[in-house]
Amino acid sequence: MSKRTIVAMPGDGIGKNVLEEAIRVLEAAGFEANYVEGDIGWEFWKKEGNPLPDRTLKLLEEHKIGLFGAITSKPKDAAAEELAPELRDKGLVYSSPIVGLRQHFGLDICLRPCRTYKGNPLNFIRRGPNDTIEEPKIDVAIFRQNTEGLYGGVEWSNPPKEVHDTLMTHPKFKKNFGDVPKEEISVSTRIFTKKATERILRAAFDYAKDNGYKSVTVCEKPNVIRETSGMMFKMAQEIKDKDYPDIELWNTNIDAQMMWLTKNPENYGVIVAGNMFGDIVSDGFAGLIGGLGFACSAQMNPDSGVAVFEPTHGSAPKYADYDVSITNPIAMMESACMMLDFIKEDEIAKKIRTAIAEVIAEGKVQTYDMKKMRGKPDVVKNGAASTTEMADAIIAKMK
Repeated sequence: MSKRTIVAMPGDGIGKNVLEEAIRVLEAAGFEANYVEGDIGWEFWKKEGNPLPDRTLKLLEEHKIGLFGAITSKPKDAAAEELAPELRDKGLVYSSPIVGLRQHFGLDICLRPCRTYKGNPLNFIRRGPNDTIEEPKIDVAIFRQNTEGLYGGVEWSNPPKEVHDTLMTHPKFKKNFGDVPKEEISVSTRIFTKKATERILRAAFDYAKDNGYKSVTVCEKPNVIRETSGMMFKMAQEIKDKDYPDIELWNTNIDAQMMWLTKNPENYGVIVAGNMFGDIVSDGFAGLIGGLGFACSAQMNPDSGVAVFEPTHGSAPKYADYDVSITNPIAMMESACMMLDFIKEDEIAKKIRTAIAEVIAEGKVQTYDMKKMRGKPDVVKNGAASTTEMADAIIAKMK
């Protein structure tokens, strides 16, 4: 039987460091694959004016499965300044390659699980009755609609006349912004479609049903954002009543949810939201399980079989320049385990997750974030594990 081919996309900054160690852990666990490197990220923007070259898209079209490290994104003007001189003044505009990847392949279903590891010194704690300290167990699966909403890229500064004229037909726009000069207006749209909204809602309900969660929470803002958030919650009610009668449907506003997640995070099971709010609430819950060093994600198109797996942390370019990499690689390893889940390599995924859990519970090997150190080059000399040493400890547990 031929080996599966995985498109490995290191991206920028620390992406290369964490991806290398995740692949090493996969190999130690017995996962056999060929890895082809896909070009993506800031260096390709600077050199080619395209952070997502067509050759990388073709690799994913062929092989379907990708592991992605991290990406650097900068504001429009800063991005233009870093282009190679021969590419400037050609109308090139930077856009996030990971967002482009999601939209090109229709990776509209994004899953971001947030689960506590026993013994993690960064786990959320709170004060309980009689000055006791409680450490609630968090097991939340966040489904984020990944291709629409505020990340859809439909926006203008100084909108074209036809756009401005159309906006002026809306009474609230005319009343509140009608006297503002067009050139002083910037517009970002929030577009939800019924098809994509139903897909993410059904993915959330299916996951809850298959994994024994009792509730699905729609985390939006329907009392203010009435059309898009309102549509999502109404559709959730219809889907629940028709096909998932045994699963509770909860409704929380994003602002209230950010308060409730630090009061009773153990009450939540599956959460589903649009693109922006899903991004926000997943980072909020990630903070309760140790931060972005433990936050993994999958983005999938079940119809085509294309899927990309990545940690949700950024590229942290200053850390990439350290002589010894200090980044916590667990989020990348967990993302690799989500890849294994997707391709039905369940036993290997379980083997890696068990090893990670044992290392964390034992507490002898901890990266700088787990030791609550600032991310400076000297942390390894002061007792923190390097990226490689953490991977070594996890591999040792699998032997």
